[in-house]
Amino acid sequence: MWYLLHEASQFMFSPARMIADLTRLTCTHSLNPVTYTPGGRALVASCELFERATRSYPKPTFNLPASERVVWQQPFCRVIAFGPPSSKPKVLIVAPMSGHNATLLRGTVAAFLDSDQVFITDWNDAKQVSLSEGQFDLSDYVDYCISMFATLGPDLHVMAVCQPAVPVLAAIALMEAEEHPQVPHSVTLLGGPIDTRKTPTAVNSFAQTRDIPWFKRHCIHPVPDRFRGRGRLVYPGFMQLCGFMAMNPDRHFSAHWEMFNHLVEGDGDSAEKHREFYDEYLAVMDLSAEYYLQTLETVFIDHLLPRGLMRHRGRPVDLKAIHRCAVMTIEGEKDDITGRGQTVAALDLSSNLSPGKKEHHLQAGVGHYGVFNGSRFRLEIAPRIKAFMTRHAASRPLSSCRSPTRVCSKSREVQATISSL
Repeated sequence: MWYLLHEASQFMFSPARMIADLTRLTCTHSLNPVTYTPGGRALVASCELFERATRSYPKPTFNLPASERVVWQQPFCRVIAFGPPSSKPKVLIVAPMSGHNATLLRGTVAAFLDSDQVFITDWNDAKQVSLSEGQFDLSDYVDYCISMFATLGPDLHVMAVCQPAVPVLAAIALMEAEEHPQVPHSVTLLGGPIDTRKTPTAVNSFAQTRDIPWFKRHCIHPVPDRFRGRGRLVYPGFMQLCGFMAMNPDRHFSAHWEMFNHLVEGDGDSAEKHREFYDEYLAVMDLSAEYYLQTLETVFIDHLLPRGLMRHRGRPVDLKAIHRCAVMTIEGEKDDITGRGQTVAALDLSSNLSPGKKEHHLQAGVGHYGVFNGSRFRLEIAPRIKAFMTRHAASRPLSSCRSPTRVCSKSREVQATISSL
């Protein structure tokens, strides 16, 4: 129902958006005397804000000074490499599959372009994935991670930003348990919900007060007919966006009011910064229902990973199996999405990893997004991550797999892709 109402509102506002856009263009024409009056500028500002508030935003581009190429692809995800193959250290950034596009990590990628060969997961919008491609849940996410690590290895470092911390760490634990030769040299978890029982935030508390049937009834909707994935059950991106904005409504209202004043005053540079941020922030994607519900249950309701009860296709996910891959955790002092202590819990759970392969950093003065973007990330966090990866980049002998039919067969499937990187 909510998806149909959302689509109907987009359709109904279309004529008004066209009128607002035409009015804006007319009132900004150099030959129109209204253009140079305070009233004219206020009208132009109002029209632009109305048009932006009622439109759907397309997926942004990375727009970075490096070529892009796809090196791995499955129905729900592809891995993008920036620049040509090189001898630089390989870093895979696993972007969150939580409503926003991977381009939200543009600044994260940019901070590593000069020093590393950077790859990033580019998750597909579930409403654009045909039902014929099958379902996608948290177990599939873990499988994707194992396949990506095997494809991009050896000598790979991984960064998991927020949500993927759990499936990434689970994938590494499973690979370690099988002595997989392509286990990453290091993994850095940035603001990840490893144990949401610690310092629970409003996001964590909300999940604890509802059960899975409630989420199914209120958050899961079929994709409308006009999309490629018509009929697929999803958690719509616009609902996730409403949840994000509801956490800080005053901040978003103030930002739009400031943009209105910037437009009236003719401060084009400040208005453009607002456009750039919200063009990214308001571009959202749908999540498959299976993935969304399984993540809620596993991570936020039952806390299976920190309790040692998480299983992957019948196999236990035991973080004590991690003994080769170095683990670094990053938390933000003011993070209101992933509370303090939730990410660093990974270090205690990886009890068989030597202390020399563990590191934690609490970044003062930043919230959730400051953990992976912004000036403090560039100047304080990124250098620490690079130093950590450098310390744990030494080559190690490839171990033979304990289960050749289970893991090594997967490695052979992607061996052809490895040679092209």
